[in-house]
Amino acid sequence: MATFDWPEVSKGLNVVWKYPKNIRMNDNVVVKEDEIAVFMRDGKALSYLDRPGRYALTSLDIPAVSALVNALTGIKQDAEVYFIQKRPFDGKFGSKQPYQFKDADFGFVNLRLFGEFRWRVKDASNFIAKFMGTHAATTIPQVEERLREQVVAVVFDGLGEMKKRGLAVVDLASNLLEIEQVTLEKAKPHFDPYGIEIEKLSGLTINLPEEVQKAVDARASMGILGTNYMQYQTGQAMRDAAQNPGGGAAAAGVGVGAGMAMGWQMQAAMQPPPPGYQQAPPPQQQQAPPPAAPAGAPCPKCGQPNPPGLKFCGHCGANLQGQSCPTCKAAVPPGLKFCGNCGAKMP
Repeated sequence: MATFDWPEVSKGLNVVWKYPKNIRMNDNVVVKEDEIAVFMRDGKALSYLDRPGRYALTSLDIPAVSALVNALTGIKQDAEVYFIQKRPFDGKFGSKQPYQFKDADFGFVNLRLFGEFRWRVKDASNFIAKFMGTHAATTIPQVEERLREQVVAVVFDGLGEMKKRGLAVVDLASNLLEIEQVTLEKAKPHFDPYGIEIEKLSGLTINLPEEVQKAVDARASMGILGTNYMQYQTGQAMRDAAQNPGGGAAAAGVGVGAGMAMGWQMQAAMQPPPPGYQQAPPPQQQQAPPPAAPAGAPCPKCGQPNPPGLKFCGHCGANLQGQSCPTCKAAVPPGLKFCGNCGAKMP
């Protein structure tokens, strides 16, 4: 008599785990709260236990194991035991290839989507026979690798259905919750045959190409401001020019606007004046006075100012460059009575 249970050490990343030996009559099975025990023989499910407890394969009066006991009649009859975790798991999905969404305004737009999904094993026997038997996936990463591609396909299918109802590219951001609900409804018949249930979608993000995203943002801004495309572009160019006065694309946009304004002005100038129109005489220009000569240092002899650069005073002829010290021959500025180098008295 042996006891069959799933050791906690071997759970880890495993969704399903097969006991290394087959079960027979008089053996015991221990099922924990987050587990399902499935008994298989010849690729078919004989019975399964989804309630926690210890079960002995000797009591015929227990409904949970009566079918299994009846199947295991005789010493040579045995069955394989699979344990499956029934708790939900959280995975992530993302599109490897873009989805071409045909929009009435923008034409074909390549969409890329990302998000998270919550899944669990709903039918243990179908999961073992059809999913695990087909894809040979027993660990959480292996199962999610298969699921995320199918989830992306179902989301694209939901987008196609909503497009038939009139969904446009500009409406994607405001309809993410509805897209998630439509995807969940479409996922049920898709994953039920494999014994898997997609319980929840969250964090759905749909990325548009950069140029399409800019056009969508511009259209939203025009709707808020109540302007047309030309008015919006002119305002954007003026704002960019104010932020970058050095030129570039913004200055080019302002230049286009200035050129259009100059064209209107030239057209108005070429038209003949109306009858009785008199052009105002041009204002008289006043002649600017000649610039005054810059004043220099005053003459040490007469005190009159002289322009800078003169060697002699223009009023009295005195020397404006100073004189040499009779003792040390150092240059002494004009007006000083003593030499600043040796202290000798100047003549």
